Order: sequence, then C-alpha cells, then structure tokens
Amino acid sequence: MYGIFSTSTFRTNPADDSKLKDMMPLLSQTFFHRLSTLSSTSHLASTLSSNLKQLSTSSDLKKAFAEKIPAEQARLKAIKKAHGAQKLGDLTVDMALGGMRGITGLLWDTSLLDAEEGIRFRGYTIPELQEKLPKARAGGQPLPEGLVWLLVTGQLPTEAQAKIVTEELRSRSEVPAYVKTVLEALPAGTHPMTQFSTLILALQKESKFAKAYESGVHKSTYWDSNYEDSMDLIAKLPQLAAMVYRNTYYNRKYISPDLNLDWAANLAHMMGYDTMEAYELMRLYQTIHSDHEGGNVSAHTTHLVGSALSDPYLSFAAGMNGLAGPLHGLANQEVMRWLNTLVKEVGTTTPTKEALRAYVEATLAKGQVVPGYGHGVLRKTDPRYTCQREFAQKFLPEDPMFKIVSNLYEVVPEVLGKMGKIKNPWPNVDAHSGVLLQYYGIKEEGFYTVLFGVSRALGVLSQGIWSRALGLPIERPKSITCDVLETKFGKVGV
Repeated sequence: MYGIFSTSTFRTNPADDSKLKDMMPLLSQTFFHRLSTLSSTSHLASTLSSNLKQLSTSSDLKKAFAEKIPAEQARLKAIKKAHGAQKLGDLTVDMALGGMRGITGLLWDTSLLDAEEGIRFRGYTIPELQEKLPKARAGGQPLPEGLVWLLVTGQLPTEAQAKIVTEELRSRSEVPAYVKTVLEALPAGTHPMTQFSTLILALQKESKFAKAYESGVHKSTYWDSNYEDSMDLIAKLPQLAAMVYRNTYYNRKYISPDLNLDWAANLAHMMGYDTMEAYELMRLYQTIHSDHEGGNVSAHTTHLVGSALSDPYLSFAAGMNGLAGPLHGLANQEVMRWLNTLVKEVGTTTPTKEALRAYVEATLAKGQVVPGYGHGVLRKTDPRYTCQREFAQKFLPEDPMFKIVSNLYEVVPEVLGKMGKIKNPWPNVDAHSGVLLQYYGIKEEGFYTVLFGVSRALGVLSQGIWSRALGLPIERPKSITCDVLETKFGKVGV
C-alpha cells in the first residue's frame, strides 16, 4: 500500500541473498524518501508501527531487521515533526542534583520499566515471555536467542527463527587465541569484572564497524557493521565469561564449548555445570537480566559511548565498567554476602522468622541497607524476583538458603514498611539470583556480575543497532553550576 519493500519482492533464489544484502541500504533510503513525500503525521507513524509486526516471515535475523528500518525511520521522523515541541515533564533542582533520577530524556525501544508491572520487553511482561518465547525443552525456560529476535525485530519469533539465531551465534562464537594470552597476562587477583571488560576490549581489533567507518561508508549503513559487531560479541561472551571463571577459580582448566548446546546452556557447560537444571537456570538468568530500559548505568553508558560512534566493543566494555559498580551490578554479590553473614551470626541455617526480623532490624539500626530490597522505579515485587522464586519452588524447595530468602520475603517488607519512608519495601531481582546460583555450585560471589553482564549485552547491543539505524545523535546534555543555581533561585545560608 505504501510501496513497502520486502525481501520476498526481490528474492528469486538463495544465490540472490548477497545481492539483496547489498541492496538493502538503498532500498531503505528509497522507501524512506517515498514515504516521507506521502505523509509524516503521527497517524501514519502509528499505522506503520502496527503493521511493522506483521511484515517479516524471514528466517534471517539481519534481513528481518533490515525490513523494519524504513518504517521505523519514518515513524521517528513523524513523531519529531508532530510532537517535537511537546514537553515530556518538568525538571526540578532536586532531579538535577539527585543523579538525574526521574528525568525522561532518552529513547530506548527494546524495553520499558513500569512502576507497577515491572519490565516489559518490546511490550511483553516476563510471564508472557515465559509463555510465548521458544524453549529448549517442553515446559522449560525461554531461550535467550528467541529474546534476541524479539529485541531486534520487535516480533515474537517462531521456533525456527529462534533456532536460526542459535545457529548464527554458534557460527560466530570462536574466540581468537590472543584473547587467552591477554587473560593470562593479567595479575593474579584481578577482579572477574576487570578481566571480562579487558577481554571485550581485546576483541575490539576485530570490529567491523570501526573498519567500515574508517573506510568512509555512508552513515545510512552504519547499522550494518554495527549489527555484525554486536552479533559477533554476543556470540563470544559466554566463552569469555567462562574463561574468566575457570581462570580465576579453577586454575585455568578451561572447558571447550559444546556446539550441540544453545547459547546459555553452553555458558553453563563451559563453566563446568552440566545438568538439565543448571542449563535451565542459565537460560532463565540470561533472559531476565537482559534489559531494564535505558536509564540504568550499564545501559545508559553503553548508549552514551555508542552515540559518539564508538564501536560496540568499546561501548559495551564501558557499560560493563559501570555494571561493576557496587550500586549497580554488584548488588547480587552483596545480597549473598549479607545472607552468609546472617547465617553465621544467627548461628543456624534454619533461623525462625523472629530471628530474621531481629537481624533485619539490627542491620537497619547500624545505618545499613538490606541488600536486594527496594528499587528506584518499581513499587511492587520485581517480576524478575517472582519468576526466580517459582523456579526455586519447583527445583529446590527444601534448600535452606531458599527457605531463608522465602521467609525474608515475608519479614523484610513488613519491617521496612513500618519505617514509613520506604517507597518500595519489596524484593528486587538481586534478592534471589545468588541463592539459585549457589545451589547449583556457582558459589563464587565475585563472579555473579559477569553473568549479569553477559545477559545485559542482549538488550543494550540490540538497542545499539537500532540507534545507528535511526541515526540517533551524540548525547550531549547541558550541565549547570552551583553558582548558576544560586543566581537563578537565590543564595541560601549554610
């Protein structure tokens, strides 16, 4: 109806695939030009957005993505023209001084965080993803590969499409030999997150985006090499993480990948955990930690650095350095340390609820927080916590640590609620993840954030591809000084 170009229009046989790949940037530009001459109203953008989910039947992720670029470009242009002058909200001095919390100022399409419902990935809640995404086994956890298809295309994949992503990642997963040399050159005792970030940076020499930019490719094709880098990096991250794990805790006794396993199961395998339940846990873990809209430190940092046209290796490594901060990705590590200290000080692995309540109150009385509880946005129990709790109820209902966490779920919100100043006394994702990992033998708390980082790549790199396809600009917010604030609003006594 609008002259939409689809791969099926031009494809006559498999030999045409390479020609089509070369034609897609031109087709995107042609379509965008024709569409912009028709209309740029918000109504048209809405119509395109609705139709977008019905366009692709391709089994190739990159082609499915390329098909959607023209309509999304037109949609963004229409939104800017129709609503560009509209205000998203009011900015206060408190927001500027409070870490920009609550300031809406970033486009992030892959996920959205709702205060009541929790995270939605392309509009789908976690329970919906558990139901609708393809699985490795009947009744099991979603395959992260299916989530990659959803994040990149906005469309739920078929089982065949998820399998194609598995095969694509498998074909890109080989890690160059020099990466091991870099890893083993690091001093003993280097934190696992430092090792992980270093290996990502070491791979930067492989960047296709950096080479394409240096060669002078047109900006309309930036997405192409960005896609290649992003998929290459996602494919290699399980092996990088497993290498860090075995280097740090198992005297460099590395385990080769099993090319018959899916992406997440292979991570568990290369770490040394080969059971059905360990595979299922890793699939769940990698799915629920993948994205959390764009304002958190790791996502925002990846976006910020990428907006300068730094390649995916550089931008993702920067995001991982942010994830390593104690106030962000180290939270699950802090939860396990707090739980282990609780068991040690209470003197039993089966404390009563009264004993737990007393310990929580003592923690708060020391001016400390109860790790794993509260959230900057959520106002109800984190759905990521809930799905982990359901996993534990199914596979480890008698585990002493799970029972402690389960009882804390009843005790902590009550104690925090009585304080009256806590907006969200409910548990978040970190309150549960470490307990599941330790049950299957992954007791090394210092490594937990690396697992978080592997997962976070799925969201931030998917958005990064779209950021280049949409031509989003370099991020450059305005800063202000205390002098300006006092001049504008008046000096205050101290």
